[in-house]
Amino acid sequence: MNCDVLVVGAGAAGMAAALSAREAGAETVLLADRNTQLGGVLPQCLHSGFGTGIFHREMTGAEYAACWAARVKAAPIVLRLDTTVLSLSPDRQALLSSSGGVEKIAFRALVLATGCREIPIGALALPGTRPAGVFTAGQAQRMVNLQGLSLGRNVLILGSGDVGLVMARQFVLAGCSVAAVVEQQDHCGGLPRNYQRSIVECGIPLLTRTTVCCVHGEGRICGVTLRQLDTGAERFLPCDTLVTALGIVPERELLRPLGEPLPPWVFLCGNCRYIHRTVDTVSRQGETVGREAAALARQDGK
Repeated sequence: MNCDVLVVGAGAAGMAAALSAREAGAETVLLADRNTQLGGVLPQCLHSGFGTGIFHREMTGAEYAACWAARVKAAPIVLRLDTTVLSLSPDRQALLSSSGGVEKIAFRALVLATGCREIPIGALALPGTRPAGVFTAGQAQRMVNLQGLSLGRNVLILGSGDVGLVMARQFVLAGCSVAAVVEQQDHCGGLPRNYQRSIVECGIPLLTRTTVCCVHGEGRICGVTLRQLDTGAERFLPCDTLVTALGIVPERELLRPLGEPLPPWVFLCGNCRYIHRTVDTVSRQGETVGREAAALARQDGK
C-alpha cells in the first residue's frame, strides 16, 4: 500500500496529526498504533484535568481521547490498530505487523507520535532484593484503571511527577494507605493542581530531599530504606507496594536506521519530540505537524 502521510502512534498527538494532515489535503493518511483502541495512554487516565485548552471544559483523559477518536473514525483516515511498526527505512518504507501478517507501506511523509517511555527502577541500580510489588506509575495506572487490579494496601510513591501524584490520590480513594511520596528535589515535581488534589487534600506526606536507597523483601516487598539527602540519615519505612515515577523520555527507537540528521520527510510531535506538561499542547502540536507533513507530501507528489 502507498500513502501520502504515515502517522505512527494514535495518542493525542497522532490523532490530531492524522486529522490535520487529511484536512490539509493529504489524499491518503494511514494511522497505525500497536494498541487495540485509539488514544494511547489517555484511556487509562481516569482523573480530570484534560481538555480545558481545546474543549473549554475539564475532562478525564479517557473522555478527551474519546472526543478525538470520534473525529478520527468519522474522517477518511486508514486505521491500522493492533499493529506494530517494526521498522522504517531511508527509502520511505515501513514494515507493519498485525494479526493479518506483515505489510509493507510506502509513504511520502512520516509523522512520529510514539510518545514516551518511563524510566524503570533498574536505572537507579538500587541495592537490595528484587521482590514483587514494584511498579512504574504508568504500569500501576493501567493495571488499576483498565484491569481493575488491586496492587497492595500500603503504598510508597517514589517521585512526585504528575503521574505519581495522580496515582497517590487514586490509591487513597481506593482505600489504600499511602505511606509517603518521596522526592529527591526540594519541591514537588508535579503541576500545582495535582499537588493540591493529592498531597494537600489527601493528606499524603511529601518527603523532599529524600530518596530510596535500598529495597527489602523476599518474594514480596516489605519495605525500603530511605535516605535524607541533606544529612545522610537513613530509616526503614514499611510498605507492600513501591510505585516509581522517575520520569519519562521520548520514544524514538524507530528513527535509528534513518541516521542523523533526520530526513526532511520526518516530523515529530507530542512527547516523542519533547515532554509536554499538558495534553492540549500535545494536540496543538500534532495539528501543526500534520499540516506540515501534508504540505511536504503534496509537494513531493507533483
